[in-house]
Amino acid sequence: MTTLVVCLDRTDDVGRKTGLHSPIVGWEAVRALVTDIGLADPEDSGVNSLLETLRVAQNLRDEDEEAVVAVVSGDRESMVSADRAVARQLDDLIAEYEPESAVVVIDSAEDERLVPVVESRVRVDSVDRVVVRQARDIESTYYLLKQFLADEELRQTVLVPLGLTLLVFPFLAMRFGTAEGAAAITTVIGLFLLYKGFSIDEILTGAAHQIRESLYSGQVSVVTYVAAAGLTLVGLFAGGLGVSSLEDQSGVVIPAMQFTFDSIPWLAVAALTASAGRVLDELISEEPIRRSFLNLPFVVLSVGLVVRGFSAYFLEQQGLIDPVEIAGHGILPVETIVVTASERLALYVVVAVAVSLVGARLAASLSGRNDTELSDGSGETSGLTDGGPPTSRSSSGGDDEAGVEIVDDSTDPQSDADAPTDVEMDSSDEPEPNEPE
Repeated sequence: MTTLVVCLDRTDDVGRKTGLHSPIVGWEAVRALVTDIGLADPEDSGVNSLLETLRVAQNLRDEDEEAVVAVVSGDRESMVSADRAVARQLDDLIAEYEPESAVVVIDSAEDERLVPVVESRVRVDSVDRVVVRQARDIESTYYLLKQFLADEELRQTVLVPLGLTLLVFPFLAMRFGTAEGAAAITTVIGLFLLYKGFSIDEILTGAAHQIRESLYSGQVSVVTYVAAAGLTLVGLFAGGLGVSSLEDQSGVVIPAMQFTFDSIPWLAVAALTASAGRVLDELISEEPIRRSFLNLPFVVLSVGLVVRGFSAYFLEQQGLIDPVEIAGHGILPVETIVVTASERLALYVVVAVAVSLVGARLAASLSGRNDTELSDGSGETSGLTDGGPPTSRSSSGGDDEAGVEIVDDSTDPQSDADAPTDVEMDSSDEPEPNEPE
């Protein structure tokens, strides 16, 4: 097994400092090249890469592998000509030595761009990056910055907010003061971090995609969602008006109950409108209606009734709303029936439970009917076939395409050989006159 241990030099430092032309092949030639470059420029990191090349080749030879040491340099005119020069030299080396694999030795990010050129011609088993120990931290930082700047998403996520901060902060500091500017910048950065941390951008992207698909597909739920949003705003506005009409707005419980009491009817209607849109979409589509969509409007109505009942109970206990009075109209022995707060709360809860039960029962019956329609439980075969001839429903025989009916008398005690077989033939199966019957 022959392995090519090649040291890449894209900027042709070898030729510029020693005057030699690459490729330089062989242990002794590369060893002499180390001395020449070291004498020309002792601070050049290329000396370390050449020594690493010799070390890798020596290790391969110690493992009884045949190693070919080579130094390949580019051209100083342009990067394209340098890459092409390296490609030509690699082709010559591969044609002469026929290596099965290669080990690439580099010492900079510039030389690392030649690795794909080597990979396109021979299998690369390893890429050995030489970093001088005194400059390891600097070199590692350089590689990290290089990878960071190459990632477009990281650039937009980090560099753009940082640049905007550096641009806006001097203006805020001069206009409002240093403390106010720093507070504003910190607030914006905190909101941005929360925005990215909770993946709000992905949520908004998914919502926009869903809205676009709904608009293009003509779903009814788009209109009902818009109507539900408007009803929600009306409910919030009604709740705010109810809180503002209170004489004593101190505390939290009473204003919250007043807001809930005034807004919950509108919010419940908004939820019913949105759920009705989903049910209509399910009815329009060819797929069967799911049970959860059928049960959703009843659940919304039940929850609205319960919340309305509890909020009315607390407000009536505080004397903010009047008890319910039912006029008798001569039917009842009393002229007026007063419903107390507890009785009204119990009535709301009972009605909510009844509505929930009706919804569950209705959803179960409708979904069960859909399942029955899908999987025909009558035992009859479906009209869908696999393209073959139709088969009879009788298990004892059937009619084929030729019109031959075979009747099998399963109750006859005789054997199959003695059992008679009745064959009925239509006019299309009668024998020709010239054929013997």
